[in-house]
Amino acid sequence: MSEAEKKELTPAEVLKGESPLVLTATLEPIVGDRFQPAGFPEIGHVIYKAPRKDGSIEHVCIVDSAASMANHLESVCQRGAHDLDLVEELDGMPYIRCVTNTTEGKEPTKNREVVVTSLTEGHRIASSYFIEGAILRGDAKATKENNDGNDEPLTLECDLIDKFGIELPGSSKAHPPADKWWSVFKTIFEVDPNSLVHGVLFPQWQIKISRALTAHLEAFGAGRVDRSGVKFDRLGKTTSGQPIFAVDDTTAESIRATFILDVSLIRSFGRKKKEDGKETQLGLFEKQQEFLVALALWKVEKLLQSPFRFRSGCHLRRTTLKSGKQDVEIKVDIQQVIRDAAFRSEKTDGAPPIITDVFWPREELYRKGKADEDSQTSNDDPNEEQDENT
Repeated sequence: MSEAEKKELTPAEVLKGESPLVLTATLEPIVGDRFQPAGFPEIGHVIYKAPRKDGSIEHVCIVDSAASMANHLESVCQRGAHDLDLVEELDGMPYIRCVTNTTEGKEPTKNREVVVTSLTEGHRIASSYFIEGAILRGDAKATKENNDGNDEPLTLECDLIDKFGIELPGSSKAHPPADKWWSVFKTIFEVDPNSLVHGVLFPQWQIKISRALTAHLEAFGAGRVDRSGVKFDRLGKTTSGQPIFAVDDTTAESIRATFILDVSLIRSFGRKKKEDGKETQLGLFEKQQEFLVALALWKVEKLLQSPFRFRSGCHLRRTTLKSGKQDVEIKVDIQQVIRDAAFRSEKTDGAPPIITDVFWPREELYRKGKADEDSQTSNDDPNEEQDENT
């Protein structure tokens, strides 16, 4: 099919269109016909028998689950596997970084290094790395006044509870009444909009936001390819000798990635309300909802536009992209939708930065856990016997 016959998908049209939007991409290995699905040692990958309407059975392989695909979709936002900065196209999009000090002293926050970000952590904004850390404003910790009238470091947890407006009067608990969900959506959008695309869970506050973008990767007509590998210990420094291990790849008639965008969920993050002849905006306004759609589409396009390495031995390229039976082409000007979303500006005096840094002292972040202490204790006496069940 020619480029002219493809239907263009734009964020504005998708936001106003049918929900969910289902996109299907067919893929193929860049070399040969074998590829390696996700799996675990000694378990391998999953191939199941799927019954079809004509009474036949088709062997289907789970190449990547929804969780794995979310990780892949978030990885395209970074400059590289070991570079946590966002790609240039996403400049101006808020996110959160966990940082620690590289030097000791009176002002340890001046020299900092990034440990993880809300695009690398599975729990995103809800991760303890962020929630329990102290927010930085410039080179100093942000503070709040406690019950004694003294200042104490402001954690992201306290800041979110305040901005969500979910602290229950006369109680130590936080929980969002119905009318506070608009503040929840708006605050998360301003701090880490990616969490609204891939979902977030704050169990302590009974806040659960489902995935707006779900994806999975499957192979149809799949067959297992058993092969083996060997490890050579040329210097004889281990007791393993020369072990032989099993490796299983897959061949398939077709490989298909499916992307499901819950547009209705995104639309539910905001609406206009008319009361006493006045119209007010609740939650996210339309351009902000459009940004979430655009970010989801941009991720899908980035994942598919060139051969993507899902893992070693699984380097796949797209052959087609369809919505139903219609060939489609994604058109997103991500920088324009970032500007239209009206995120806070770094140049605005007194405004929080686009990137929220939460700080952990190095000695606290890398403190020894119980497993480390037990390991250290057991190594004190090399002749001490150890319980195999420990």
